[in-house]
Amino acid sequence: MPEDKIIIRGAREHNLKNINLELPRNKLVVFTGVSGSGKSSLAFDTIYAEGQRRYVESLSAYARQFLGQMEKPKVDYLGGLSPAISIEQKSTSKNPRSTVGTVTEIYDYMRVLWARVGVQHCHKCGKPVGAQSTEQIIHRILHYPEGTKLMLLAPVVRDRKGEYRDLFEDMRRDGFARARVDGEVYELERLLPAEGKRAAEIELDKRLKHSIEIVVDRIILREGIESRLADSVEMTLEKGEGLLIAKVIDGEETLMSQRSACTDCGISFEELAPQNFSFNNPKGMCPACDGLGRKLEYDPDRIVRDPAKSIRAGAIGPTRSVFEDGKKSHWSRVIAQNLRQLADHAGFSLDTPYGRLKKAHKDLLMNGPTPKEKGKLGWKGMIPMLKRWFENTNSEGMRTWLLEQYMTPVPCRTCGGGRLKPESAAVKVGEKSLVEVTRLTVEQALQFFDALFGEDSHPREGVGAFGGNGKPGTAWITHPLDEIPSRLSEVEMEIAAEVLKEVRGRLKFLLDVGLYYLTLDRSAPSLSGGEAQRIRLASQIGCGLVGVLYILDEPSIGLHQRDNRKLIDTLCRLRDMGNTVIVVEHDEETMERADYLVDFGPGAGVAGGEIVVAGPPEEVKEHPDS
Repeated sequence: MPEDKIIIRGAREHNLKNINLELPRNKLVVFTGVSGSGKSSLAFDTIYAEGQRRYVESLSAYARQFLGQMEKPKVDYLGGLSPAISIEQKSTSKNPRSTVGTVTEIYDYMRVLWARVGVQHCHKCGKPVGAQSTEQIIHRILHYPEGTKLMLLAPVVRDRKGEYRDLFEDMRRDGFARARVDGEVYELERLLPAEGKRAAEIELDKRLKHSIEIVVDRIILREGIESRLADSVEMTLEKGEGLLIAKVIDGEETLMSQRSACTDCGISFEELAPQNFSFNNPKGMCPACDGLGRKLEYDPDRIVRDPAKSIRAGAIGPTRSVFEDGKKSHWSRVIAQNLRQLADHAGFSLDTPYGRLKKAHKDLLMNGPTPKEKGKLGWKGMIPMLKRWFENTNSEGMRTWLLEQYMTPVPCRTCGGGRLKPESAAVKVGEKSLVEVTRLTVEQALQFFDALFGEDSHPREGVGAFGGNGKPGTAWITHPLDEIPSRLSEVEMEIAAEVLKEVRGRLKFLLDVGLYYLTLDRSAPSLSGGEAQRIRLASQIGCGLVGVLYILDEPSIGLHQRDNRKLIDTLCRLRDMGNTVIVVEHDEETMERADYLVDFGPGAGVAGGEIVVAGPPEEVKEHPDS
């Protein structure tokens, strides 16, 4: 059989009527026809399904047991298949942590860029972070209250796998007696094998990541300690390569650094790494929202079901029945009494419609009285009451009910929805933080990175409020940046050139598929099926795969004509890289640009399932039945 064709014999999946067809490889092939005529049955349920089945069969028996047996499509023969990738119109991800930036891997490259050339700023005062002398560190430690018991720790291992026996042996040889391993302080004798034994009392699992610090000294701050403290601080900084942890016994600990510190605020910062900018990693995520950017909070608008009703008539959902006639529970009687007491104390009526109450009275009802008044009143507030129910109940059904009934997601107050911890969000490249850049649209982000690279942004033909003539410049830009950053320095460019190349390339792919309006922090679950499909298409181009069979489902849906042309150019680029592209499509321009066109029909359902005509578009166009 020729290797330049995909050969199909006897395809009978769904309504297909024993179809025989030969498709050229490494070409743009379009399947068209009325809805229900069999296009998807051949493209996805036959060609793609058989490609996947063969891939699974090529795996080891061990791997196949997790994937299960895939049913063979109803086809007599299918030859010339390449590894197949389906790009359908469905959501990219239901994971709330996934964004446009993470799905396209642009965010991963940005994390590397900010870690390598980012300028640290203090998250408290906003000033750039600089070096800190040994004397300044000693001065900071001496500011702890007299009598404070401290451990001085030198970080030597940060989140790395290994057993570290040689390291512990070196510590003992240098005269140290203790080490802190993963937050616990141990005598070195327990971490090393005793004489004549092969294993230590405490063995580290080499498959797990560990953090290890040398316990350099344990001191009590008192008069006359300065000389010993100075020696210990110098030793700690030497062993920790410029880092020191001052740990209050049974209290908090503070990282101090010779390299990165804000001397005004007395805050030290750890050396930057890509993990510091990951909202999926404890080193980078906002501690308040765990990197989600949003938190569930009780919403007064959901708690108050009907503002036109009074409290006595049931305006507040959880207390709507406490004033009803008839037998009441002890809880209902207590709540009713507490509400009467609150109304008498604050001077409002339980019969006034909730919407007409003063703001101060609404605040009392929702959040409860001030700390001074809490002892006088039984009412603690509707929101504190709901929080207490949520924390104390063992019923998952009750928790779910409270979440669905009274809570709503709101931007995290700590990170402002940016997902990163304050220290990471304060690092800047081109005078912008990583969070600020992810809030830019794709076209604005490309302007930003082009400027860092030292190039003008390239126009997108026909787009823009100011022109659209396709000439070089910025006439195409729909939303220009307020401030264009300066080009990176020569030293920074040596470090960042390859990363910038990848970021700019992926942003251009998103532009080419018409997604210039999306922001990089846009949540993946919120994307439409068409947007998700085009993002996957752009990502595939970024991967640079060759010899692959791509199958797409109506990628032009919802696109403006100018962006449709860019999409077709992208499909052609995918083909020109050495891939076969099969597109199920009704768009006329896509059909005209195809290398090979297959018209299904003549009708839908049982009236379809046949090939009306197949060939180059100009031949199909002349066929009387097409």
